[in-house]
Amino acid sequence: MNQAEAFAALSLAAVACDGALGREEAHALRTALEHRTPYKDQSETAMVALFDGLLGKLRQSDCDSLAREAVAVLEPHQQETALAVAAELVHSDREVTSEEAAFLERLCALVDLPEEKGRTICEVVATLHRDSLA
Repeated sequence: MNQAEAFAALSLAAVACDGALGREEAHALRTALEHRTPYKDQSETAMVALFDGLLGKLRQSDCDSLAREAVAVLEPHQQETALAVAAELVHSDREVTSEEAAFLERLCALVDLPEEKGRTICEVVATLHRDSLA
């Protein structure tokens, strides 16, 4: 797995960790990556191939295994960004399940960041998605 695959793998794991990949999450996943290097320069065919490969890996194991493999490939600053993107994606359908919250907690422990920083990233993303005027 290279770094581009690893970053995308963490994003995929975040949206798939609750056992369902809904339309809103799939759209959010695509949006989260399409303006980032190197994905912005890849063809539709290349992106389909990337996710077909990652979905194959996911079917052979689970989200945590895919995340462990991906984190091992990324540099700490890439892990930090990937954690923030994963947290953003978990909130994309406006409902964070217990499985998604647990996945983010495990991901915070997995990345090479001070544990408090990982938690802070997840808390900030949650704050941004809070419907505080409801």
